[in-house]
Amino acid sequence: MDRSVQRLLNRVSLAFATIATVSLLHIYYHNSLSCAPAGDAAYRHHHQTLTLTLSPFPKTSCDAAARDHITPEKRFAKLRSSRAWRSRVDAFADLFRPLHPLGLLSNASHVLCVSAGAGHEVAALHESGVADVTAVDLVDFPPLVSRSDPHNLPFFDSVFDLGFSAGLAGALFPTRFVTELERTVRRGGATVLAVDRCSPKEVDEIRALFRRSSLLEAMRYHAKKERSIRMQCTYMLLYAPFSFFSFPRERPKLPINTSLS
Repeated sequence: MDRSVQRLLNRVSLAFATIATVSLLHIYYHNSLSCAPAGDAAYRHHHQTLTLTLSPFPKTSCDAAARDHITPEKRFAKLRSSRAWRSRVDAFADLFRPLHPLGLLSNASHVLCVSAGAGHEVAALHESGVADVTAVDLVDFPPLVSRSDPHNLPFFDSVFDLGFSAGLAGALFPTRFVTELERTVRRGGATVLAVDRCSPKEVDEIRALFRRSSLLEAMRYHAKKERSIRMQCTYMLLYAPFSFFSFPRERPKLPINTSLS
């Protein structure tokens, strides 16, 4: 009885193995119809219209394998040629301009941009003459932005002259976010935050997140470059106290309700 059951199980196993082998051979030697384009003209049209942002989500493994690969350089060149990119870079350039007369930013400054997104602020700093700019975000965007966790920055203490971020509102842990940004800025350096337009009380709440810095200025900024770029934010400058850093004696006073443009 046991031998009969064993022979039956062996035959069933052999049958399933044969079916699986035949199925694999069929899949290997017969291409799916979705892999073959309808015609050369249709394929060329698909090849030309396929872009980074408008490419359809693949429905089959063949569609995924046939998708065009866009290099980071080509993707960045395409983004840089758009009007939205140019307008946003100009908006950041206007935002950084007041830092130069205050002595907080120069061409020799080492700048860190946290939660930099696509790197608009990096491009603005490069165009102004600042060459040493490091930008990080959770998702990298070559060649301007590298991948790194803003809550755990991979940098030593006090290595940057200026720290900038416009992504505090999106931080999962604001206190940790600010602590890491503040840690990487040297004594006498400055931290610049661009946050959504907020009241003086909210400015005080943000300032309370900083343990080793004091508030230098809080200003209103409104970009009027394009309709698509409506940057209305509170512009905060903080610097590390108890250092040999000095400001000009005739430093202009910019209250919180002052507009930079």
